Amino acid sequence: MLPEWNQAAPEVTVGLDMDMLDLRWRADGPPHGLFKRMRTEAPVYWYERPDGIGYWSVFRHADIHRISHDTETFSSARGGVYLHPDQQVPLELMRSMMLVMDPPQHTRYRRIVSKVFTPLAVAKMEDDIRARVNRTIDNFIEKGSCDFVEDFAVPVPLGVLLEMMGVPQQDAGVFSDWTERLEQAQRVPGPLGAVDVFEEMSGYLAAQIEQQTKAAVEDSLVMRLRNAEVDGEKLNDMEIVAVFGLLAFAGNDTTRNTISTGLRALIDHPQAMQELRDNPALIPTAIEEILRWTSVVQWFARTATRDVEVGGQRIAEGDKLVLWYGSGSRDEAVFENADTFDIHREKPNHMAFGGGGRHICLGASLARLELRIVFEEVLSRMRDIRLAGTPELVPTHWVYGYSKMPITFTPGSKLGA
Repeated sequence: MLPEWNQAAPEVTVGLDMDMLDLRWRADGPPHGLFKRMRTEAPVYWYERPDGIGYWSVFRHADIHRISHDTETFSSARGGVYLHPDQQVPLELMRSMMLVMDPPQHTRYRRIVSKVFTPLAVAKMEDDIRARVNRTIDNFIEKGSCDFVEDFAVPVPLGVLLEMMGVPQQDAGVFSDWTERLEQAQRVPGPLGAVDVFEEMSGYLAAQIEQQTKAAVEDSLVMRLRNAEVDGEKLNDMEIVAVFGLLAFAGNDTTRNTISTGLRALIDHPQAMQELRDNPALIPTAIEEILRWTSVVQWFARTATRDVEVGGQRIAEGDKLVLWYGSGSRDEAVFENADTFDIHREKPNHMAFGGGGRHICLGASLARLELRIVFEEVLSRMRDIRLAGTPELVPTHWVYGYSKMPITFTPGSKLGA
């Protein structure tokens, strides 16, 4: 059983049994001081948990990159991308997701889905996303305060997802509930909640496909996925459901967390925030540094398909390896002054979208677009942003994000007011 969230962090003693999934390491966010020591002293580290599940932690950028690119040796499908797949989301259910596929199945699936997530299709969304961001800011701009997570970071990416799908905005509560239950499935053993969510999603999407077909809707994400094909192959209904499960959890949730942790980074670095206000042309470059700095998806796992050596350690066939993306994004062997938040850093080879290779995030272009628009409008319209209390971290080792982040700012006017 993992320690309570509010217990003091254990002392760092590399060489002793140390569970990197212990939540006490994350009382103040990702344990970057510990990551730094591990990259130097134990870059590939074995730990066997009391439940009998052992795993290797991989901390260096180069090793994570190598593993991510070698899908023959390090499988996503064989053991899933979590340590306890059948205690969280059942492995057979997860294998319907692109995230937990290996070639050639992954290649087929990605080719079809990629026809929908084209750069042109994403670029067409800019005006709608900007309008949504500004409507959301209008809801609290006159008050001069808000909970930035609940009032902004949650509704914006969720609203974008619903708009893409062509489903009613009033269904946001249903999707929020699904996201929360899938997130909870990563923290609390027991697969039934995740199974129920996918069954509910399946029924919902079947109804949406029927309704949108009758209404001759063509441009929604639901119908574009339904109709997309490569070499005569299409996605089946369960595969379409899996795409939306991935979007609702991995896409919507990670964008939400990057928005909130990104603003926190700027609050902690007021000079950088002011520089972006003075020169908004720097925002796209700053987004890449925010992605590197926060790397909200902290890890995914792979399973070794053969005996292999990584970082001087002998990995046995069947061993699990946890790839610590948050550590890779701060690796001093790759990033000069890695522990400095630098909005001028040029094209950092961060791991916010994974370690590269076949599983690089398909929604990265959409995430970058949303983040650019969010910070353009937030920094333009909200001045003197300060924390109004201690942000509450999401109690998980899998993502870095906040469940609450109260802020204050100088009250402003609604657009057009």
